[in-house]
Amino acid sequence: MTFATQRRRPFLIPIWLTVLGAFLGFACLAAAAWIWGTADATTVVVIRHAEKQPLGADPPLTASGEARAKLLSHMFGEDEVPDARIDAIYVNPSLRSRMTAAPLAARLKLVPIVAPPDARGLVRRVLREHAGARVLIVGRSDTVPAIVEALSGSGKLPDVADDEYGTMYIVSVPKIGRSNVLRVSY
Repeated sequence: MTFATQRRRPFLIPIWLTVLGAFLGFACLAAAAWIWGTADATTVVVIRHAEKQPLGADPPLTASGEARAKLLSHMFGEDEVPDARIDAIYVNPSLRSRMTAAPLAARLKLVPIVAPPDARGLVRRVLREHAGARVLIVGRSDTVPAIVEALSGSGKLPDVADDEYGTMYIVSVPKIGRSNVLRVSY
């Protein structure tokens, strides 16, 4: 080993350590930016249509059902806080589901989207087209549990009773991590 190679090695070590440190720092910043950018959660509110008339193949809402639909528009139709409003509405093709969403859709100037009949297909579409947004889904007693299960990945939810119209599921679906489900009455 010559005298020149012994001197060069200690001289180059600080340069390599600086380059390595800069690379690791950049990698950490890139990872943090990726996590920050993908951390937006999609919030999905799933409800059953409001109270319906007892007769008919596709009955309209009762007076109390119309009042519940109007309450829904007051709950989610705030224009003063644009970051806290519903961005999209999906409805079942039935008249009662469309009537339940109508006051909120009119207040927010949104056109409700007719939901596909398959719960998993609906969830894939909502999460793909409205990532990071707030979405309302108006379903029926037999579709609400399946939609919430598909969104949350949780086990079997209790069935919705025939006279149960005021249950609301709020599902937060992050891009990274597990979904959270909140069940409330309105």
